Amino acid sequence: MQGSTKGSTKGSTKLKTYSTARRPKPDRITGIAHVFAAGAYSIGGLRRLWQETAFRHIVLALAVCMTAFALMGASYVEYSILFTLFFCLVATEALNTAIECIVDHLAPDWAEFARDAKDLGSLATMCLLCANGVFIGTVIYRFVVVN
Repeated sequence: MQGSTKGSTKGSTKLKTYSTARRPKPDRITGIAHVFAAGAYSIGGLRRLWQETAFRHIVLALAVCMTAFALMGASYVEYSILFTLFFCLVATEALNTAIECIVDHLAPDWAEFARDAKDLGSLATMCLLCANGVFIGTVIYRFVVVN
C-alpha cells in the first residue's frame, strides 16, 4: 500500500497514514523474476530505513570503526566479525522500524501494547549495540594494551 504523510506532526516525527481501500492481491511471482523482485523489495526497505536517523548513525559508526580498524591493523577475522555484527544490527534496526510502523498504524494514540512493542524493539537494538561495543572495545584493548 502506498503511504502518504499527514499534514500534522506528533512531536518531531511525521505519522504516515495508509489507504484502507481494498486492493486485490497481486499475482505470485515465481522463477528468476522472484529473485529480482525480492532484491527490489530489499532496496525499498533500505530506502525506507535510510529515513531513520538511527540507521544513518549506524552507517556512520561503521565507517568510523573501519577507519579505526585500519589504523590498528585489524585482522581479516576482526573485520569479518565487525561486518557480521553490523549487519545483524542493521537487520534488528529494520525489524524495530517495521514494528514501529505497524504499531503507529494500529495505535495512533497512546496504548500500553504500543509502548511495550516499541520498548521491546528498542531493547533488541540496544542489545546488539552493546554486542558491537564489546567487540570493538576488545579490539581496541588488544591494540592499546597488548601491542
